[in-house]
Amino acid sequence: MIQPPEIPSLPHVTVTPIQPLIGAEISGIDVGQSTADERGLIHAALMRYKVVFFRDQQLTRVQHVAFGREFGELEVHPLSAHPDYPEMLVLKSEGESKTGALAPAADYWHTDTTFRELPSAASILLGYAIPPLGGDTLWCNTVAVYEGLDAELKARIDGLEAVHNGLVSFARHLDTEEKQAAFLEHYPPQVHPIVRIHPETGEKLLFVNSGFTTHIVGMEEAESRALLARLFDEVKRPEYQVRFRWQPGSIAFWDNRSTQHYGVADYRGFRHLERVTVIGDRPAGPSARG
Repeated sequence: MIQPPEIPSLPHVTVTPIQPLIGAEISGIDVGQSTADERGLIHAALMRYKVVFFRDQQLTRVQHVAFGREFGELEVHPLSAHPDYPEMLVLKSEGESKTGALAPAADYWHTDTTFRELPSAASILLGYAIPPLGGDTLWCNTVAVYEGLDAELKARIDGLEAVHNGLVSFARHLDTEEKQAAFLEHYPPQVHPIVRIHPETGEKLLFVNSGFTTHIVGMEEAESRALLARLFDEVKRPEYQVRFRWQPGSIAFWDNRSTQHYGVADYRGFRHLERVTVIGDRPAGPSARG
């Protein structure tokens, strides 16, 4: 098993693990005024814990974008962007419709933008307005998911590839054939390895998700559907997860390559969060490393 990275020690900063396999809260850092040493600590904690959380942060949008750029080039989301800050994805929703139904959300396990040739590397999400109850987000450690598979299943999926298509989740937002065709012209389906090697830690991780993965390359439809369903179910195990209760000023910073997340649609009231996302690299499987 690959050893997790060491986290630098800074006297004013505390890193507190939340669950055994994923998640830590970092205190003592003003994210909007962070130093190079503090960002080095944050990056090391991110590689180790996969998602890190901050409380009581007061960032301007300029600071939010600038902080994200310290970790890499930022992407523009294909469906939504802030008019003044195109790297900013604005997430606003009303948690109770006139019929009493709960708000739609990203209430399925997914890894962001795996339909891209270069899926997202990391995301930094800041809470502005939070409902009084509900609206939590869960993250899952997909390195731990892979490590938890039995040897036979690992051997079966090592070297396989799967297709990722953005319309699996975005078709409901693109309500005409013309819009869907235009989306696919810009973001054609991509083939990625089912088992990915993390480009920074070297860890093996499971890289299929119910939000965007459609089928396994070269496999009969029924077999592909059954195998993907089995892999999707592994992500649902609570021992691989952490659940975060949002507050105004809370930040979640996650490694998109080694996690999946799930936005729980159980809230009523207004919810407003904003996110910047770091562009990733082309996913590589075990065969690419020799």
